[in-house]
Amino acid sequence: MELRQLEYLIAVAEDGSFTRAAERLHVAQPGVSAQVRKLERELGQELLDRSGRAVRLTAAGEAVLPYARAALAAVAGARLAVDELAGLVRGRVAIGTVGAISSFDLADLLAGFHREHPTVDITLWEAGSDRLLEALRAGLVDVAFVSLGRADPPAGIGTLVVADEALVVAGGDEAPVALESLRDRALICLPRGTGLRSLLDEACAAAGFRPRIAFEAGDPHVVARMAARGLGLAVLPAAVASAHAGELRSAPLVEPELRGRLLLAWRTDGPISPAARALLRSASAWARPIPRCGGSA
Repeated sequence: MELRQLEYLIAVAEDGSFTRAAERLHVAQPGVSAQVRKLERELGQELLDRSGRAVRLTAAGEAVLPYARAALAAVAGARLAVDELAGLVRGRVAIGTVGAISSFDLADLLAGFHREHPTVDITLWEAGSDRLLEALRAGLVDVAFVSLGRADPPAGIGTLVVADEALVVAGGDEAPVALESLRDRALICLPRGTGLRSLLDEACAAAGFRPRIAFEAGDPHVVARMAARGLGLAVLPAAVASAHAGELRSAPLVEPELRGRLLLAWRTDGPISPAARALLRSASAWARPIPRCGGSA
C-alpha cells in the first residue's frame, strides 16, 4: 500500500470523478485509475462504485476513507515535526483559489514567495469556494483563497481578509441602483457556490424576493461581457466592472451596499507545514489584511 494510492482515493471520493481528481493532483487520469485499482486488489474489495455518472464510495470505501485521511495526516505531521526542528522552509505548498480574482494580484504574491523560497514547489488548483473549503478540511490543499459572502468561516478554519470591494450593477445607467429595484430584472451573475452569488442571494432573501438569474458564468469577466451585449444586468465586483468601462456602464449597488471579500483560509485543527506558514506570512504582509476569526497564522 502506497501513500499516493490513499491520496488518489481521497481525491476521487471528494471530486466524484477520476478526471477532476487527476486535474487537481496534476497527474494523468489513467495513473489515478490504475493506482486506485491496485489498492482495491490489495484490500480485496472495490472501494469505488463506478456504475453511475458520478463515482461514489462503496461501503468498503466509506470504511477505508477515514483511515486514508489519518495516514496522510500522520505523514504530514511527521514531516512537519522534522522540518520545524531543522528550521527549514522547503517541500510543497498546495494552494486553492476561486477563479478570476479581481482586486488581489495572486501572481505577484506567488512570484515574490518563489523568490524568497525557491526550494518550495507551488501547485495551484482553481474551484468554487465550497469545494475549496472541502479540500482544505480534507488536507488536499494547504491554504485557499475563498469568498464566503456574509457567512462566517466553518469551524476549524482560520481566515484573513486580503481584499474587500463594493459590488456594482453593470449594464444599465450610472445612477445608484437599490437592491429592491432588481426584483424583476434579468440578472447575470456567478454560479451558486461562489461568495458573490451567496452574498446576492442572502441580500435578496432579506429583502423578500429571489433574484431572477437569467445567465450564470464562472468567470466574472465573462459575466461583464454578457452584460455589455445586452443580455441582462450584471452584479460584479467594482474592479471587474472598471476593467470593462469602455464597453459597459456600471452603478453603485445601494440599499443595502454589498461588499465582496476575498479571504485567505487555512486549517486551525491540524498541522500546517513550514512552507504553508511562510506563504501565510507573505500574504499577510502583501495584503495588510484584517484578522478574522479562527486562529492565527
